[in-house]
Amino acid sequence: MRPVWRVADVRAAEAGLMATLPPGTLMRRAAAGLARRCALLLADRGGVYAARVLLLVGSGDNGGDGLFAGAHLARRGAAVSALLLTPGRAHADGLAAFRAAGGQLVEHPPAQVDLVLDGIVGIGGSGGLRETADQLAASLVGRCGRDGEPAAVVAVDVPSGVVVDTGHVPVSASGRPSAVRADVTVTFGALKPALVVGPAAALAGQVELVDIGLRPCLRGSPALWVTEWSDLVGWWPRPGPAAEKYTRGVVGVATGSATYPGAAVLSVGGALVGPTGLVRYAGGARDEVLRQHPSVIATDRVADAGRVQAWVCGSGLGTGDGAAAELRAVLAAPVPVVLDADALTLLVDGSLADQLRRREAPIVVTPHDREFTRLCGETPGTDRVAATLRLAAWMNAVVLLKGDRTVIGTPDGRAYVNPTGTPALATGGTGDVLAGLLGSMLAAGLAPERAAAAAAYLHGLAGREAARGGPVTAPDVAAALRPVLARLGVDTEPDRRGRVRVR
Repeated sequence: MRPVWRVADVRAAEAGLMATLPPGTLMRRAAAGLARRCALLLADRGGVYAARVLLLVGSGDNGGDGLFAGAHLARRGAAVSALLLTPGRAHADGLAAFRAAGGQLVEHPPAQVDLVLDGIVGIGGSGGLRETADQLAASLVGRCGRDGEPAAVVAVDVPSGVVVDTGHVPVSASGRPSAVRADVTVTFGALKPALVVGPAAALAGQVELVDIGLRPCLRGSPALWVTEWSDLVGWWPRPGPAAEKYTRGVVGVATGSATYPGAAVLSVGGALVGPTGLVRYAGGARDEVLRQHPSVIATDRVADAGRVQAWVCGSGLGTGDGAAAELRAVLAAPVPVVLDADALTLLVDGSLADQLRRREAPIVVTPHDREFTRLCGETPGTDRVAATLRLAAWMNAVVLLKGDRTVIGTPDGRAYVNPTGTPALATGGTGDVLAGLLGSMLAAGLAPERAAAAAAYLHGLAGREAARGGPVTAPDVAAALRPVLARLGVDTEPDRRGRVRVR
């Protein structure tokens, strides 16, 4: 997993490291990495020489990074200009280096630009872009370079205007995001929350981390962790030669009903592709489940299902007395449970609070934003990580808050974020598939937070895989899980488009 650090921790680490180095060393390291990434982008667009580069320079160190990087590019033959948003407060050493390398100061953006370097404001900013900067950033959208393609936008450390510690993006008076939208963000020393979570993550584009020697100086606990493919390879249960269906784990699925049989079919489908050896189904969609999944052992009630190592309960179950009785039976079992959809609705009135408190086995809940609001009485708000952790502590459960960047929180305050989300999953039934897969992982023995993180990661990859064939439905996602999971048997990792490639 990759750690993600808060601004205060990054600032403290920078101060500690700078105290051991000659003045300006850290900024020059950052600028060298930034210039290298810009040069690689320009190499794909006709080369660095004669490329037109525009620096948007604010008053802080972020602007200094941009000026030093611009000097590097100017020395390689690029035509680099800088627009200073606060001319009297630009970084003095950076500005001197920029001018010495042949960089030009301008008062208005040039008509033709191949690359825009966003150095307006860095991790010290708050509250969105100021009006002048906001209008300037908006005016550059769609401006083209020598190849006729829109200018590439590279953000310095973070896209200007985002709230770095939460990933929130303020909105301007016109209703659009008051922040820069980057194609690439080159960040220094450590990942920051806005690059991986919340609406800000979508503005960061491709994120590249430049090592400036900061890691040994970072202290305390990261704000959150980003799941990686290598984590899943290490966590995934692999049956030995003596394995049989019961030793691999049995997952029970109490979902669906006569009214909503599809929820049962989809959640069972998700469970079947997981690592367990057997799926037991209990519910009113028994006939339809057996028709589509004949390997499942099916009964009408949870009480008749037999022994399982984990339960999945909720989607399509309904909210009547019968559904509540089934949920109580699931909660009475001394095994981990996944609660989704209707099971979460049944928790809202508090009638099951005592039963939840008495449970010793783990609980994983999987709300989307509206379900979160019903459970908490308020929306997740602008800090999704903090909201997830509050609910996890209140329920004493692992919370998987679904979204484009799904957040997983534990009762003891650890948070994880999934990097594989895709809008393709915003369609009915995909959450049922996720719940089934998650339950299978719990039954196979994965710790709840690992099971949640792994299920979200694989579910996202399956959504991307399914989207390659056109519009996505939940059965497409369930089917796409099979080839994605098959690759866990070899040393693999996803490519930049979310597909998995063999190294």
